[in-house]
Amino acid sequence: MPTCLILGATRGIGEEMARQYAQAGYRVLGSYRHPEDGVRLSHLCARTLQIDLLQPGWGTALRKLADESLDLAVLVAGVLGPRSDTLVTPEVAQFDAVMRTNVLGAMEAIPALAQGLISTGGKLAVISSRMGSIAGTASASRWLYRASKAALNSVLKSASVELGACGVVCVALHPGWVRTDMGGEEADLSVQESVTSMRRVIAAANRSHNGRFLNYNGEQLEW
Repeated sequence: MPTCLILGATRGIGEEMARQYAQAGYRVLGSYRHPEDGVRLSHLCARTLQIDLLQPGWGTALRKLADESLDLAVLVAGVLGPRSDTLVTPEVAQFDAVMRTNVLGAMEAIPALAQGLISTGGKLAVISSRMGSIAGTASASRWLYRASKAALNSVLKSASVELGACGVVCVALHPGWVRTDMGGEEADLSVQESVTSMRRVIAAANRSHNGRFLNYNGEQLEW
């Protein structure tokens, strides 16, 4: 039975990822932030971990997975941060919350999960955003969120160089505009549609896809 880890598995895309992979026969490991979410998540996952990316030392929770061989790790956890339509300097607390969650979280998680992925020649996917594409930037709106996703893309690209040499396929994924708390009710895609499509892209990913930025439909995006 293959094993996958979903970091941020209690809401939106992460919860649907956990549900679909469990239904597909995976042994799912999922992280949650609040205790009440852990109870709900335990019905989907074979193993759960309480992880709050804003708390110092949260990475120790991942060390509990040292004995786990991972066929797939999907880093979903992320926050949108303050709304801005122009060049408004974010407050320090806002900057720290977004960057710690969207960027530092991945930089702590990837090294902790590396050996488990290498042991299986597994796959690593980070849920990024088209808004993190520097080449595709056409607006200053949400510029803190854009900056965090561009940084996450850089983290993934760096990881792909080292882990790719060990047989791990690493990709950044844009989930599309999805009807979640973050995406809003006017978004194009349901959570189910987005996750089903991304799972298809992940399943098809091979060494030729390592270090790429992909749309939920498999289209390659510009960094």
